[in-house]
Amino acid sequence: MTDAATRPAPSIAYSITARLHAPAGGAAISQLTHAVEQAGGTVTALDVSGSGGERLQIDVTMGAASTEHADELVAALRALPDVEVGKVSDRTFLMHLGGKIEMRSKHPIRNRDDLSLVYTPGVARVSRAIAENPADARRLTIKRNSVAVVTDGTAVLGLGDIGPEAAMPVMEGKAALFRRFAEIDAWPIALDTTDAEEIISTVRNIAPGFAGINLEDISAPRCFEIEARLREQLDIPVFHDDQHGTAIVVLAALFNALRVVDKNLADVRIVMSGAGAAGTAILKLLLIAGARDVVVADIDGVIHRGRAGMDESLTWIAEHTNAAGLTGSLRGALAGADVFIGVSAPGILGADDIATMNERAVVFALANPEPEIDPVVAARHAEVVATGRSDFANQINNVLAFPGVFRGLLDAQSHEITADLLLAAARALAEVVTDDELNAAYIMPSVFHAAVHTEVAAAVREAAEGAIAG
Repeated sequence: MTDAATRPAPSIAYSITARLHAPAGGAAISQLTHAVEQAGGTVTALDVSGSGGERLQIDVTMGAASTEHADELVAALRALPDVEVGKVSDRTFLMHLGGKIEMRSKHPIRNRDDLSLVYTPGVARVSRAIAENPADARRLTIKRNSVAVVTDGTAVLGLGDIGPEAAMPVMEGKAALFRRFAEIDAWPIALDTTDAEEIISTVRNIAPGFAGINLEDISAPRCFEIEARLREQLDIPVFHDDQHGTAIVVLAALFNALRVVDKNLADVRIVMSGAGAAGTAILKLLLIAGARDVVVADIDGVIHRGRAGMDESLTWIAEHTNAAGLTGSLRGALAGADVFIGVSAPGILGADDIATMNERAVVFALANPEPEIDPVVAARHAEVVATGRSDFANQINNVLAFPGVFRGLLDAQSHEITADLLLAAARALAEVVTDDELNAAYIMPSVFHAAVHTEVAAAVREAAEGAIAG
């Protein structure tokens, strides 16, 4: 049984609904609620869905802290006298039944005239027009507003290498967010191969049907080569969200965090933990934005010139960071730093490590679902603390960036993604938080903020159109 003292708070992510049959007496409902609360859960809804005179049918919806905790809540209900527990439904799994997205026709097909317009024989005229001028596909087909979300399931956030089938719920969720926040039609495509050549070939071959490619959850270092080569081969933008989406939101958050602590990007010392896809992209965008003093550490310690066994990516990091030539551990490098950015592993730092940082420190502990340091602990010594989680202040989440980025790219009919475009997106996202709103607990806007995606889209479109004109 879970230790109640260390159990996380109940979450909607582990919400369940149990159908019960209980006596119709006045105390029945209060007993149910009390039993759930005593077991550490929360009752979020209680509906009497049927009555048989002496017995009630009651649907109880409860928030739990984990799957195991949900089982404990059901056991507590089963232990009540005269209560029968029927079907128990996991609300998250119900949300995924049959998938979360669907394809619908934009036009009703009610009669033969409609059929002749949307299909044969009328469609042949449109096909001939596109054959004569392939660029018309952006105007006359779904390509105009479509993005492929492509994965091989090898680096799914918090889950790792789970394969293409298991990655599909995540890709569907991504597609749903594209539609919700940017009105983009996104299509999840899970590839049953981890071979870089096959992935590149497959994406190249399906590209005619899309105006953009979103690479997702492909492990490093293959993701670097796949993205780079696809950018060379395709005339549509290729965006690796684990790299560039993360970099945009981290830089935007850092812009605002430094406003809070009254420090300049060019002057602060930044220590990063993690040199994979996300860490490398964050680093590159930080340097483009004007950061000068950055030290990066990975599982083997601080990355520096002359360290043995480095691959091409780590060699690049060594050549562009750590001008002081620091060696040793992440903890040692953190002493005297102004900013910590973690995209690595859970629980690698403690309060004593943050205490060695400079006054008014900034800590971004972004490992998910468990950060590099408990944000409550980090806040004892750091002025601004952010995580990737939704249950703490200052969530740094890619969904703040990628819908608006692609909306701007599609509207500009862009063929590529530039560093200036990424920087413009980060600045636009940061500026959504006004001076009056900004404080240590609010450096990033909510994903539901009305201006987030429109402002990012406008900035990206302007940058993309400038690149096209140039």
